[in-house]
Amino acid sequence: MKKKREKQKNKGFTKKQLESLVLSIFKENPLKQLNYKQLSKILKIKELGVKILLSDVMISLANSGVLKEEKRGSFKLIQTTEKVIGVVNTSVTSGVYLDVEGMEEEIFVPKEYSMFSLKYDTVEVMVFSKSKGKLQGEITKIIDRKKNTFVGLIQETNGFGFLITDSKIPFDVFIPKPQINTMVIGKIVLVKVVNWDDSKKNPVGKIITVIGNPKEHNTEIHSILYQYNLDPTFPKHVEKVADKIPLKIPSSEIKNRVDFRKTNTFTIDPVDAKDYDDALSVKKLQNGNWEIGIHIADVSYYVKENDIIDIEAADRSTSVYLVDRVVPMLPEILSNEICSLKADVDRLCYSVILEINEKSEIISHKIKKTIIHSDKRFTYQDAQDVINNKKGVFSEELLILYKLSKILREKRFSTGSINFDRQEVKFILDKQNNPIGVFFKESISTNHLIEEFMLMANKIIAKEIGFIKKGENPKTFVYRVHDKPDDEKINSLNNIIKKFGYSINNSSTKNLSTSLNTLLKNVKGKSESNLIETLTIRSMSKAIYTTNNIGHYGLNFNYYSHFTSPIRRYPDLIVHRLLEKYLNGGKSVEKHKVEEICKYTSEKEKDASMAERDSIKYMQAKFLQDKVGRNFEGVISGVTEWGIYVELEKNKCEGLVKISSIKGDFYVFDKNTYSIIGRSSKNKYQLGDTVKIKIKKTDLERKQIEFILI
Repeated sequence: MKKKREKQKNKGFTKKQLESLVLSIFKENPLKQLNYKQLSKILKIKELGVKILLSDVMISLANSGVLKEEKRGSFKLIQTTEKVIGVVNTSVTSGVYLDVEGMEEEIFVPKEYSMFSLKYDTVEVMVFSKSKGKLQGEITKIIDRKKNTFVGLIQETNGFGFLITDSKIPFDVFIPKPQINTMVIGKIVLVKVVNWDDSKKNPVGKIITVIGNPKEHNTEIHSILYQYNLDPTFPKHVEKVADKIPLKIPSSEIKNRVDFRKTNTFTIDPVDAKDYDDALSVKKLQNGNWEIGIHIADVSYYVKENDIIDIEAADRSTSVYLVDRVVPMLPEILSNEICSLKADVDRLCYSVILEINEKSEIISHKIKKTIIHSDKRFTYQDAQDVINNKKGVFSEELLILYKLSKILREKRFSTGSINFDRQEVKFILDKQNNPIGVFFKESISTNHLIEEFMLMANKIIAKEIGFIKKGENPKTFVYRVHDKPDDEKINSLNNIIKKFGYSINNSSTKNLSTSLNTLLKNVKGKSESNLIETLTIRSMSKAIYTTNNIGHYGLNFNYYSHFTSPIRRYPDLIVHRLLEKYLNGGKSVEKHKVEEICKYTSEKEKDASMAERDSIKYMQAKFLQDKVGRNFEGVISGVTEWGIYVELEKNKCEGLVKISSIKGDFYVFDKNTYSIIGRSSKNKYQLGDTVKIKIKKTDLERKQIEFILI
């Protein structure tokens, strides 16, 4: 094309020749608006007569429906392609990438045609022909905008303000003059976008909350919460209502419940827990079997559907567990006091009561509203010490629970439940919440003990409603489901592990789960364990809440719900309400309303998880601040086209080695092998490799750590 244009430089053009050239230029630039001056420059046309003819050609092409005059003298190609619906998967400074169902290749939309769309937005997009090897498009409509509030720093320019957002947001937000004053300039604030007009350079925002001064600890933590639409404080009117809830349980209510107050009962929780959702009771039966009570806080007694506290809880949907604090779903008077199953006080519960034999076979079960009186608050380690020493308070009860849970656990894994048991990293904080150390929290037997009985309760509750007997109609319920892994991801995992001498049998669901368990067991302690464990987890689907029961693949349960944590999870509270309604003979509720709750709570769970992750990143940057310039050994934990992420072995802090900082070669990202490869040397850095790094710098505001390879 270039040769042809050079040849015809400054020579006469026929109208037909110009039409062909104009069309080829517009097709090469399908998203651009061009006028006759810009086309003249591209075609190297200098003669006035040819320029006039060029203008006529553009008008003619517009009249024939090939071009569209966007504004006077500026034209754009009309594509006869279909509009499709897509979801933004990545937002970068140059534009956004979209996934479209049924299309293998993702679509790139340049920033100027993206309508300020961001990750997870659902959009209508016009797809154009490939340009520079990739499909391009133009967003024509935002169908569902997921985010309209942003956190950032207010900067002032000529009386106007701009919210400078974090690096994940490729635009700043314009703040009109009336909102700009000394109280907000230089502060971290929360802004709501009130105008998304894409004809303007920036969205227009309204300041909602002044969060505080940059680099202050509370400001940074609150910024993380607001970034994911999680409010760090409760509205005053909600707390006032909660404060008026009476502590005393009416005798009329006690009469309606099964009384467990004289049965040996206790809680086992983390050392720093305050919201005790669950307790266990143990009683030996005359026939030699055991009665195990799995008692769950009856939040539904105190929080009624559509009351002020319920509306707030539904909006929050989950408690958020950050490094230095918990932001509860319910006001603290409820979560830490009235509903919490504290020792030495009477508490209302919803309970699953099992009759179980020494082989951990469930003989029968009952689901009852109860009242309990916890005799002892154990930490996990306290209970473990009793089990290990075979003596101490409630030693008989703890030992039988330990024995039964061990059998349940072995049975669960032998029938296809997948055993993901990774180390958890915790920070040691000083009185000012500064990280001064790191420790690795590993699950012990009492963690597994509690886990098995909670899983059992959740399974029984889900089956109680989900299993349809002959002649019954199905009832709408909330299930916790987990789909089987994506075949493509499993095949990708299989290709990589073959290099280490492992393989996966994907011929059936059962064979897959069995071989995944075998794989995870065989790689423990090996140099490749980090790579393989990481890739195996990434190959899994995400568990969600839904009314459509497809079972839980990871647990290998046909029926599974969340019933055991109503203090900190809203779906559990819904499950309690539905359970009571149905067990009392009530009709099924409307499915679409419950499905909306499921969808929302799944999204809020994701937001809480992201906030938790960001709080960890912030603490990691803070912890390594005084270690800049020091050398460490680490494992490559992520590989992207912009660099490699390295997790330090000593403290599990993660940082980025920019690809541009790796000297001696030009490195290219290979997504098939999760590696970057030197173009000349063929030197490879792959996920799971051990490398030595030096800490280059830390950035608290961006929650980022930068490493360089040594």
